[in-house]
Amino acid sequence: MLRNRMWRSVGLLLLAGLALAACAGKATPEVVGGFEIPAVEEGKFNVAMVLIGPHDDGGWSQAHYEGLLDVEKNVPNTHVAFIELVPEGADSEQVFRSLARKGFDLIFGTSFGYMDPMEVVAGEFPDTMFIHLTGFKTNGTNYGNLFGEMEVFKYMAGMIAGSRAKADGNPRIGYMATFPIPEELRLGNAIMLGAKRTCPECTMDVRWINTWHDPVIEKEGAASLFDAGVQVVFTGADTPAAGDVAMEKEKWGVNYDHVGACKVDRCLTAPYWTWGPIYSRITEETIAGTYVPGFQYFDSSEGGLGLYGFMEGQTLQPGVADLPAADLQLVRDTLATALAGDFNRFDVFKGPINDNQGNVILADGVSLEQLDLDGFAAFGSPCQTCMYWWADGVTAELPDLGS
Repeated sequence: MLRNRMWRSVGLLLLAGLALAACAGKATPEVVGGFEIPAVEEGKFNVAMVLIGPHDDGGWSQAHYEGLLDVEKNVPNTHVAFIELVPEGADSEQVFRSLARKGFDLIFGTSFGYMDPMEVVAGEFPDTMFIHLTGFKTNGTNYGNLFGEMEVFKYMAGMIAGSRAKADGNPRIGYMATFPIPEELRLGNAIMLGAKRTCPECTMDVRWINTWHDPVIEKEGAASLFDAGVQVVFTGADTPAAGDVAMEKEKWGVNYDHVGACKVDRCLTAPYWTWGPIYSRITEETIAGTYVPGFQYFDSSEGGLGLYGFMEGQTLQPGVADLPAADLQLVRDTLATALAGDFNRFDVFKGPINDNQGNVILADGVSLEQLDLDGFAAFGSPCQTCMYWWADGVTAELPDLGS
């Protein structure tokens, strides 16, 4: 009996020793500000992404996440990682700094409010490449911004919405905007300019919801626009709320960001992003040492944008299929010229354009410059004809930018 007890004790000690050895060999995950910082893989080019929303939101963040996965799939010897639901501001600065310290070679930040925090961290880590989405700052060496001409696709979606509203005898559309930044006014204006092509009498209401991702607030915003008499609601946020609420109200929605955002019959279309080709190219050029960060704003012809229902292999949504043939042809022709590189954002914002106060924004034949598309003077942009105006037909006042 004593021998059995002795061997049992020895066995327990051996098991305990093995357990301690296993624990010692496994690195404890680093947690910063409540966020677990992923590890790099030695011998590989490591790419990290910071997401404002959940990676499976069916919208903006999921489109970026899927683009990140394409990098690992298509660019040899790469490792990718992401951190989701990171707030803008001080939290994001901690996360960017921790990723750089970990040894990530290329870091993407996917929200406007990451701009200043990323700028600070980029100055501290000159050997790491930082790419910021939707902003307007760069140092020209290891920190730049990135976006694409989504205004072209919002413009075409505006054509569709205008045609639908006119056909229904209710020439009112609505725009559920997120935050008062240049991107949101730019895309809203593109919608209005497109709607005027098929519905000259159309107007557009605006609701500011002050969130990128909140299913409840987004549904409330969409419902408020529909209840105010709007026929078609656009969203600038992540979830498919516009289309979902349109089903309840028996009206129409236009969702955004992700190819899978338009899942219900009352969703007319969704302008969406395909980030894979863009992220893979940037990664390849960064590895080769040829990528120069700056004001990168890719064209429709580069394969990073789509208009659901109109791209190859897709079928028109029910609310679109019965629209006037001339309107559908206008959309198809515009899409074809955009994909061929013969129509771009500067064609969308080409005069004559008046604002909703009757002022001339652009004379006939004059186009905005890139800095005009990107900036507010109040945000420090050197833009000349800044994007702080609403196009003719928008019924909203300009947002207060604060001090």
